[in-house]
Formats: sequence, structure tokens, C-alpha cells
Amino acid sequence: MPLVKIHVIRGTRSPNELKALADIIQQVMRDHFNAPERDRYQIITQHEDYELICEDTNLGFSRSRNMVIIKILQQGRSDRQKQEVFQALHESLSAKCGLSGEDLIISCAQNTPADWSFGMGVAQFLTGQL
Repeated sequence: MPLVKIHVIRGTRSPNELKALADIIQQVMRDHFNAPERDRYQIITQHEDYELICEDTNLGFSRSRNMVIIKILQQGRSDRQKQEVFQALHESLSAKCGLSGEDLIISCAQNTPADWSFGMGVAQFLTGQL
């Protein structure tokens, strides 16, 4: 069950474009992280352009105002799966949204079953409900 945070610069995308971006990301989570149906947790945050400072880490990238930062919080995925997700996000967002690979930053972090409660103050992974 990935929790995906999507960060963009305010005013660079319409509501429909933001929905399309989120839909594409969810499909990649389903295809490559085996996220079950109705297991969609996404937070889209729009920032002023001065609130996202992303340099190129000396890779020679040229970032634009169209940049997208994706933070994926998940559990139990292998390094290979993560790399497949990175590549699939790049390919899908480029093809379907016109997003340049230089404008895509992805970070994937891991947590444990004890770190989740989906409601009612219960850790459902620990109780066996999930």
C-alpha cells in the first residue's frame, strides 16, 4: 500500500492535468508494486515556485517550472521493483503528460506494517485485518 505524495509548482497544471498525473502514478503503482484495487493513497501539494528548490546534483539537468517530485512511502518492495517503478513513471509521464525526464524527481522510502493505521486507531496490518 503505497502512500504517494506529489509535489508540483502552483499554476503549472489544471485540475484535469493533476488528476491525469495522479491516475498515471496510481496505474504504475498497480502494475509494478502490485497495489490492490481501491488501495489508492495520494496527496497532491502545489507550491509557489520559490518553495521548491531542486538543483541538478551535478548531473547537468535543466529543471523547469513543470517539475514533479514524487515521494513514495511503501513497504516490502525490492530494489529491482523500485527501479522498475522509476523507469515506468518516467516513461508513462513523458508519453502521457509530456513531462521531461529532467523534471521528474522520485524518492522511495520504506516503513513497516506497524507504521500504518487506516482508521479507527487500529494498526490493521498488525491485527490481521489487512
